[in-house]
Amino acid sequence: MAADRLTATFHALADPTRRAILARLASGETSVTELAAPFSMSMPAVSKHLKVLERAGLVARGKEAQWRPCRLEVAPLREADEWIEQYRRMWEERFDRLDAYLQELQAKEKVEAAPAKPAGGRAMKARPRNKKK
Repeated sequence: MAADRLTATFHALADPTRRAILARLASGETSVTELAAPFSMSMPAVSKHLKVLERAGLVARGKEAQWRPCRLEVAPLREADEWIEQYRRMWEERFDRLDAYLQELQAKEKVEAAPAKPAGGRAMKARPRNKKK
């Protein structure tokens, strides 16, 4: 995976409008006009967002007569997910080691805090007191 492609993917995902466009495209192809409808921005502004998504390889535009549908391309998202997954595994392993270490410390504290037994391993019994008459 080229670092430039990963950079372009994360750059494209950094904007909430572009993420909303991708979310809409996840449910199927649609036109630029339909993509622009929920946003309070001009068509040229939406087109600029689409160009960023296209450069990142996240969106492709087709041609069907007069209709130019946009569709989601998931390959760059998979690549980003694989890159992130490496770090997730690394952090999970580190957290697991930290958890094991903390449990070891807690076990040591319990042993140190437990009352000491006398030599010979038997607990001493309380002797009855002699009653004064």
